[in-house]
Amino acid sequence: MKEPVVAANWKMYKTIEESVNFVEKLKKKPLDWDEVHIILCAPYTSLFEMGNSLRGDSFVNLGAQNLYWEQEGAFTGEISVGMLKACGVEWVIVGHSERRAGHKESNKMVRAKAEAAHKAGLRAIVCVGETSAERKRGKTLEVVGKQLTLSLPRNCIAKNTVIAYEPIWAIGTGLTPTADDVAEVHGFIRARLQRRFRDQGVNMRLLYGGSVKGSNAAELLSVRNVNGALVGGASLTVADFWPIVRTCI
Repeated sequence: MKEPVVAANWKMYKTIEESVNFVEKLKKKPLDWDEVHIILCAPYTSLFEMGNSLRGDSFVNLGAQNLYWEQEGAFTGEISVGMLKACGVEWVIVGHSERRAGHKESNKMVRAKAEAAHKAGLRAIVCVGETSAERKRGKTLEVVGKQLTLSLPRNCIAKNTVIAYEPIWAIGTGLTPTADDVAEVHGFIRARLQRRFRDQGVNMRLLYGGSVKGSNAAELLSVRNVNGALVGGASLTVADFWPIVRTCI
């Protein structure tokens, strides 16, 4: 059995105070933390104070939403792995569809970011997923397969890499694929990972993301080869996030 992962992607929400308050509220919830792996991917401005709040606690890991692949240099507006690690960050999201589309990040760039994370000892959540138009044309597996091939470094292992399947048309829309659709794509991803990474591919955790909420989490997380969730809007309050975490117990 793979320890399930529930990762929160707060995107451009939450001040420092709001982020720390979230952590303190979550700490008070009754839970056997050995049964689920929680990752909070916060805005850059919150990472340092959240790292201090979480210091000495093992119930949740701190994550970032992006990074740059160079260690330092004249890269205005970017953030390095070293800067993230200094804040206590252990995980980083790379290749989110909002970065791929809005910031024109290519598979090559996503791969470089994942490689930089791995080299520094961080673990990467690598996102893949198709658009509505691609799904309608029957291109889902082709698109996801290409992203897997070109975005994943050769040194991926189960301990440093998690794959998140996020159909782009489902992110923030309230729409979700059927359980059968999710099973098909996750099964395809598992087969690809196993073929390329052998036993490590068997053990890599696969997350589903895209309008995950308390009302549909149980169905989605019960699908074969779904080992957790990458949660957006429903992760912004403990009241909404907690029911999703509970489904993994």
